[in-house]
Amino acid sequence: MKGVKVLKFGGTSMGSARAIKKVIAIIRKPRQDARIAAVIVSAMSGVTNELIKCAQLASKKDSGYKKILKDLERKHIAAVGELIGAKHRAKTLTCVDGLFRQLESVVTGAYRLQELSPAGMACVVSFGERLSGHILVGALTDRQVRCEYLNARHIITTDEQHESAAVDFVRTDKNIRSHFRKHTSLQVVTGFIGATPDGRTTTLGRGGSDYSAAIVGAALGAKAIEIWTDVSGIMTADPRLVPKAKVVPELSFEEAGELAYFGAKVLHPKTILPAMRKRIPVKVLNTFMPEDRGTTIVPNFAQRRKKSHTVDALTFKSPVIAVHINSPKFFDGNGFIARIFEVFNACRTSIDVVTTSVTSVSVTIDDEKNLPKIITYLQELGDVSIERGKAIICAVGGAVNAAGVAGRMFTVLGQHKIAVEMISQASSGVSMTFVVGTRDAEKALKVLHKEYIEG
Repeated sequence: MKGVKVLKFGGTSMGSARAIKKVIAIIRKPRQDARIAAVIVSAMSGVTNELIKCAQLASKKDSGYKKILKDLERKHIAAVGELIGAKHRAKTLTCVDGLFRQLESVVTGAYRLQELSPAGMACVVSFGERLSGHILVGALTDRQVRCEYLNARHIITTDEQHESAAVDFVRTDKNIRSHFRKHTSLQVVTGFIGATPDGRTTTLGRGGSDYSAAIVGAALGAKAIEIWTDVSGIMTADPRLVPKAKVVPELSFEEAGELAYFGAKVLHPKTILPAMRKRIPVKVLNTFMPEDRGTTIVPNFAQRRKKSHTVDALTFKSPVIAVHINSPKFFDGNGFIARIFEVFNACRTSIDVVTTSVTSVSVTIDDEKNLPKIITYLQELGDVSIERGKAIICAVGGAVNAAGVAGRMFTVLGQHKIAVEMISQASSGVSMTFVVGTRDAEKALKVLHKEYIEG
């Protein structure tokens, strides 16, 4: 399918009737470049958290869940009243009422049984997107925009891991293409959710609506995927920590992935993957300032790096744990690293940063749930020590590996008495990462931002 694009609107964009009116204005704006084939919606801001709380209270035999249900219902009914005229309001209210009666049935069952399975929780949280989707369809229809509601459970097929489910892309791509061939009007699609092959609700993980947009956009071969949020793009650093942070006009997929993985909150890391496969640019734009240029994430780092002359953006991940393994008996290095990686893989724990010497390996992890088991296994290989209270600083840019950049970076950190360890540089030149104490993370971010970006 040629000449189409996919738009995604996050929780803040769908957070109130006033915000949804801005979403509608963006959708209705005439476009010369490509037709909008799909709009992916998140739940209204705060709703997913309230649904989780509601389910948890019900499963603990706490009748407080009833007040949460009533408050959520009032919130959505009020949005309908403010957004949709009398002609189309009754139909949307019927949809909203039907969804709340279904939701009430599920949580009441949890209350009676005093338990809620992962499948049950996935079902409960799916109602946020389902409700916002119906409300947006009603509001668009009221403004004479031809559109249809599309429950993503009918097109996105996943495995049976009900939370953070893995997508079956063969089935999903086929489903999406088939559906969009038959339905040419704008499709308003529920983000974040999918279904098992037998139709049971699953979720793609928190922030998964970005992923939903990329899945749909990739299957359609979209010209672009637009992620509409409450900031004007990906920033050079977290503006809450660095007031002089500014928007990065362009990043490569690899750079955006590094930033997302190491702490940047704008983009869900998985978003990048389906779009990268199809070389589709992803734009991060501001619903509340739609004229801002935003950030365009392009497929090719090799081409983008020609436009970059220094560090373009910085972020950090904290807290992390450093795990050090020392083993003189593996002096020749034969199989040492492989065996270490096997331990972390067996314990289902991801490694962030790795540094090595002849007889030692150091890694960082951000999840210590399986740490006791990991230590036990690693002690069969050598001496193991643990350091908590660490943070990973990540710098990206087309010239991160240029001569003198690293020297300048660590010199200025040294001048500010910030100790650096576990330095790692991507072979592609896309990023530089290193570890500092948690207490120095914000200071390091500010020092480097001033050095490289503020000039």
